[in-house]
Amino acid sequence: MTVQPPPFFSRADQRQYDRGTMRADATSMRWAALGDAGAIVAALAGAGDERADRTLRKVPLLIRQCPPWRRQLAENMVADLAAVMEPGLAALLAINARGADPRPAARALWREYVTARTAILALLPTTQDMGPPPPA
Repeated sequence: MTVQPPPFFSRADQRQYDRGTMRADATSMRWAALGDAGAIVAALAGAGDERADRTLRKVPLLIRQCPPWRRQLAENMVADLAAVMEPGLAALLAINARGADPRPAARALWREYVTARTAILALLPTTQDMGPPPPA
């Protein structure tokens, strides 16, 4: 006899997840964390302070307004960038903690971050004129 474990989501939560609401919230939190990580990498690279413009702050909203195929691609790209930044930032912090110069590695990670962020922004609409949101 096989015993089924209880579900982690209620049925209402599952419906929200199926509609993309919970996935969008996770993407929003991941994007905010990437912004913080990017600021740390920029500081370690000596790139100076980068002010977040309105477009960067609106990325989660713009992702939600994309057609489904673009939304999925953008969410995957945000997840991929997070997967690169997490160990990269950990390595930079370890280098810095040991008293070594983290700037060369930080500059390389900063270039990767900016390139990936630019690619994500290229997927998104330049304005919020994508029409009504897709039906739920």
